[in-house]
Amino acid sequence: MTTPSATTIPDQTTKHVTVRCQFCETWNRVDAARAQHRPTCGKCRRPLLLDRPVPLGEETFRRTVDASELPVLVDFYADWCAPCKVMAPAVDAVAAAYQGRALVGKLNTDHAPRTASEFQIRGVPTVIVFDGGREVARQTGAVPQRTLEELLARALPR
Repeated sequence: MTTPSATTIPDQTTKHVTVRCQFCETWNRVDAARAQHRPTCGKCRRPLLLDRPVPLGEETFRRTVDASELPVLVDFYADWCAPCKVMAPAVDAVAAAYQGRALVGKLNTDHAPRTASEFQIRGVPTVIVFDGGREVARQTGAVPQRTLEELLARALPR
């Protein structure tokens, strides 16, 4: 009788995110623990840049949020919004700092009005944190990086 090696037993703690390649639009399931190793698209081999916010739209929002096994922080913004521009560096910093532990996305409400309406976005910027596809935290208005991290902490394991 042989004992199974560690390589044959799947790691039950491995978490994944599902993102669409921004270059060829192929969906990719990425092992979150390997996010810092610059995973590449399975089709075009270009990098899946998970250290910055993932662009989301009407067609990609639901699948990205629902299929993620990690918390997802989504910045609902508009290009014309000055507070959104002020907050953008903080959103970028959170994406880099939480790479592999959370996924950060950005959704332009002008280009995705159906999704913005579904989540009753009345003002931008609005940040919503999702866990298991469900909303767990929300903040409207420009906030500093620390506040974004506090929102995200509501969905992270302790």
